[in-house]
Amino acid sequence: MTIMQTRRRFLCGAALAGGAGLLLPVGARAVEPGLETTTVKLPIEPAICTMPQMITRQLLEAEGFTDIRFVDDPIVDDPPGNPNKLLAHGDVDLMVGYASNFIAGLDKGETITLLAGVHDGCFVLFGHEGVHGIAGLKGRTVGVPGFGTGPELLLSLMTAEVGLDPKKDLHWIGNPKEKPKDLYIAGKIDAFLAFPPEPQELRARHIGRVIFDTAVDRPWSQYFCCMLAGNREFVRRHPVATKRVMRAILKAVDLCATEPARAARILVDGGFTPQYDYALQTLKDVPYDKWREYDAEDAIRFWALRMREAGFIKSTPQKIIAEGTDWHFLEELKRELKA
Repeated sequence: MTIMQTRRRFLCGAALAGGAGLLLPVGARAVEPGLETTTVKLPIEPAICTMPQMITRQLLEAEGFTDIRFVDDPIVDDPPGNPNKLLAHGDVDLMVGYASNFIAGLDKGETITLLAGVHDGCFVLFGHEGVHGIAGLKGRTVGVPGFGTGPELLLSLMTAEVGLDPKKDLHWIGNPKEKPKDLYIAGKIDAFLAFPPEPQELRARHIGRVIFDTAVDRPWSQYFCCMLAGNREFVRRHPVATKRVMRAILKAVDLCATEPARAARILVDGGFTPQYDYALQTLKDVPYDKWREYDAEDAIRFWALRMREAGFIKSTPQKIIAEGTDWHFLEELKRELKA
């Protein structure tokens, strides 16, 4: 793990500072309690659909934070398998990530608290000719970036939903050193579940066929796939800071929905992704305008029920919701940040 003190961080700050009027906070800060801490740590994620957390510097500074750190987690010699580890260990304070990963972590006793929904529909299932629908994956070889990752879990749930046994009916390749996208392009696997910017790249290059798009295809399009969670101890000790970080991130979500070109430029100028075209298309493809509309608790119930039925977790949805969620910040911010 490294704290980004490099050119990437400088460029990100410069890009945000250069954006005049970037959704500055509303209301008088004098009526709010003071921050318990002026330091906040957020992750840098390879999936750019989580980008709202990476374009928040100016928003966080306006909220009173003076020490804003973006934490990189290189997976060299550390294969993916616990996507929540930075959050659960307190290396970051809040993060946007896959709902299924957070639920799996809560089932294992990780000290995280789910706080809000961010968006739905970032995953796209690609397959070669001859693979027709999710049920057509029976007997096929599929690739994932690693076992225990979001794509592996979601693809397992999607296949179980149509009556397949993901452990018996699919042949899995999950070597973190081999990108599923590259294996798919080379014809070494039949299908893989792509996440941004992979779908945007494959479509732009006219490679492969889309079998299923979670942004438009039910039931997955009707629920959050990515959510905002906090380290439980940070949320407990710093409720004012938690709310202000959430406010900055949700305003960044609004920016992604209403000004995708501007948000994509900040992401690229900050060094978080190299391709502006793919970043812009991601922001146009991913439904960032649903965080007020969809029900975060309903999404957790949806995911947890399917994960329990498929044998991925032992906890009931009721237990996950009771012990691992706190929606009161979200309800306050929905009232404050009316569209």
